[in-house]
Amino acid sequence: MTTASNPVPAESYGVLVQDSPASDLDEVAEQVRRIGYAILDSGYSTDYLSQLSEAFNRIRMAYVQNYGEARLRKANELYTIRAPLVQGDNAFVRLATNQNLLSVLGKLIKGKFILNQQNGVINPPDQTYNQGAWHRDLPYQHYVSNTPLAVNALFCVDDFTIENGSTFVLPATHREVNYPSDSYIQRNALQIEAKAGQYILLDCMLFHSGGFNRTDNERRAVNHVYTIPYFKQQIKLPDLLLQVDLDQAQKELFGFNFQEPTSIDHYLNDRVR
Repeated sequence: MTTASNPVPAESYGVLVQDSPASDLDEVAEQVRRIGYAILDSGYSTDYLSQLSEAFNRIRMAYVQNYGEARLRKANELYTIRAPLVQGDNAFVRLATNQNLLSVLGKLIKGKFILNQQNGVINPPDQTYNQGAWHRDLPYQHYVSNTPLAVNALFCVDDFTIENGSTFVLPATHREVNYPSDSYIQRNALQIEAKAGQYILLDCMLFHSGGFNRTDNERRAVNHVYTIPYFKQQIKLPDLLLQVDLDQAQKELFGFNFQEPTSIDHYLNDRVR
């Protein structure tokens, strides 16, 4: 935080190399690399955000009807919608292929990347839910890398506020192997606010958590995890998207070109394709 009487210093000395972002998207990528998180505008209009909100509610209702509330509750999945992009609404394909998002991902992940998972997430009012605990989005992995292997893009269907349990982050923990101490967490956790229509971008090795929703309304989001192709998808998307009209770039993004060979012949054919 700065004031007019205490501005951030603009000069430096002893510096030989400095980052020089050429665009707003470059600045977003720089922040993710350095502290592990950033906010990215989707560029969607207010009217389209209203359409997305309605699409989210439609898909959620159909999902619960299809899989059953009791079954979802027993599996602790009542507030999650798995792979909404395969459930017949192109709005969720569009969310996963947003051009601002893909541009930043291309700056962060070296080489090819795929959509590993897309999930609708609901933070219910006045109760805990399964994202309300510290975790990485490559869970149970205790290593770090010098360039992102995976990036989380949490699309805000609703405004993320302090009151409705917006996401907590532990800045720069994507650069340290161990989970920090409880006292460190209490001193350094930050809660991020974002507007509907923005993506909260996280290096997937950054520790983060959903907050507690103290309002009377649910907070909705659509989470995306993009990874290098060496990670298995959470749900095998290509088999579920065969009837969806996709271009070649979208097929590559959704993993069509990176499936495990089912035989030696399959492997050899892929090598000479």
